[in-house]
Amino acid sequence: MTEYKNIVVTGGAGFIGSNFVHYVYNNYPDVHITVLDKLTYAGNKANIEEILGDRVELVVGDIADADVVDKVASNADAIVHYAAESHNDNSLKDPSPFVQTNLVGTFTLLEAARKYGIRFHHVSTDEVYGDLPLREDLPGHGEGDGEKFTDKTPYNPSSPYSSTKAGSDLLVRAWVRSFGLDATISNCSNNYGPYQHIEKFIPRQITNILSGIKPKLYGDGKNVRDWIHTNDHSSAVWTILTKGQKGETYLIGADGEKNNKEVLELILEKMGQDSDAYDHVQDRAGHDLRYAIDSTKLRDELDWEPEFTNFEEGIVDTINWYKDHEDWWKAEKEEVEANYAKNNQ
Repeated sequence: MTEYKNIVVTGGAGFIGSNFVHYVYNNYPDVHITVLDKLTYAGNKANIEEILGDRVELVVGDIADADVVDKVASNADAIVHYAAESHNDNSLKDPSPFVQTNLVGTFTLLEAARKYGIRFHHVSTDEVYGDLPLREDLPGHGEGDGEKFTDKTPYNPSSPYSSTKAGSDLLVRAWVRSFGLDATISNCSNNYGPYQHIEKFIPRQITNILSGIKPKLYGDGKNVRDWIHTNDHSSAVWTILTKGQKGETYLIGADGEKNNKEVLELILEKMGQDSDAYDHVQDRAGHDLRYAIDSTKLRDELDWEPEFTNFEEGIVDTINWYKDHEDWWKAEKEEVEANYAKNNQ
């Protein structure tokens, strides 16, 4: 296992990135963390405010700004790259920020890692693989039956967001092969947990109910996502950073397949509402049917296991977090719902 003393975490004030920063801070006291974050709407200094100090430093800047990136990379021995434009609906309205951040930003980081000869880990998404048939469309459609994504699955992205993430993955692979960069990639399923922006599916439903707004469900709600608690994602990324093999791709998942209807009805039930107390809205264009992760390679080769395997318990914990941190999300709620209303969502 390789030890790192000074790591840069791009997007470390966002949802998944900030949870990783907290994970490293809490478990590895000898590691200094420099967070590089543009603090767009999805990045929030409050996510890491309580741990800023000698061991955690925040640099506000753009990953596509070569001068800023060079400065933070020059003192680092590893870069963990979370920063991304990541909202599918937004990418359909305006793809340009996704190209700039996900492609140009990743290129800029790769060049800095190459210049200083430092370890690079790229955090990606299972959405680069497109989607899979719904289980009910497969023979013997029991829970968990059917094909799953592996690191050998061909790329087939279906939105501007997922296509730019696929492009950034390919850049990383090219820098490994062309320049010998010590880099790895992880593709993860849908995360849930603390600090997730309220535009996303689970926190949007929770905060709608807390705000007295009837939750919304795209289409018939049969689209399946493979859910993983963000703390498990964090432990997996650290495992890959310290034990992963150069040039390898590892898929991160916790066998958490649930369709959107199941998730919403569970949230309603746990919040004391009728399970059918929601409205259907027009489905998203190009809405992927099903994601499912096969994390066998990560578990067998790097000896990783998820800790949070009970989705119901994880949802209750997440509901309680949003109840207890109303000050974290309340000010943005009206604007988020207004943006959705423009698109009748």
